[in-house]
Amino acid sequence: MARASGVDLVEVAPNAMPPVCRLVDFGKYRYEQAKREKESKKNQHATRVKEVQLSPKIDPHDLGVKIEHAVGFLCEENKVKITLKFRGREMAHTEYGFQVVRKFLTEIAPYGHQDFEPKLIGRGINVMISPLPRNKRARNPYQPGSGEAPPSAAEAQPRPEVEPEAEPEAVPNNSVRIDRGPKPQPAEPQSGGFANNPFAQLEIK
Repeated sequence: MARASGVDLVEVAPNAMPPVCRLVDFGKYRYEQAKREKESKKNQHATRVKEVQLSPKIDPHDLGVKIEHAVGFLCEENKVKITLKFRGREMAHTEYGFQVVRKFLTEIAPYGHQDFEPKLIGRGINVMISPLPRNKRARNPYQPGSGEAPPSAAEAQPRPEVEPEAEPEAVPNNSVRIDRGPKPQPAEPQSGGFANNPFAQLEIK
């Protein structure tokens, strides 16, 4: 039948009793199958895992930078793996490491939730954080354009107050105003001599 129709005979269920075959154009069948797989991949979101490393003696400023990075990863629909490593004698006081991790989790609670409780594995503490849904997740405050820019140094300085110009005094109608003209300016002394030099007009022959 396949030869008479000019198509291929494809076995689709070899384990069935009896096996099931189809009369199809194999090239067209493979093309449609690849097209369906491509469409299904478009609807899938590849979940990536970003790692953030901490230490028990991390500086508060450095901890803030790590929190900023983690919030950015969660807002991009990525998972975040928190890793805190102990070095040397720090293993004797693992409670300080758990305090840092709990503080970190508290700060990013509006953006993600932990998949499990922090665990001490080997010489480090590990915990995985998944992003919250968009409708339940807070807005990223570190994203450019999310808030108003802070005022510049020039804008922050107060502007000097300009005093209004004084209005001229009103002159009564029955009074007479005398214009004395500009006051005479004293003659400037010539360079290299006195102001009233008696020998300035003296000619020497």
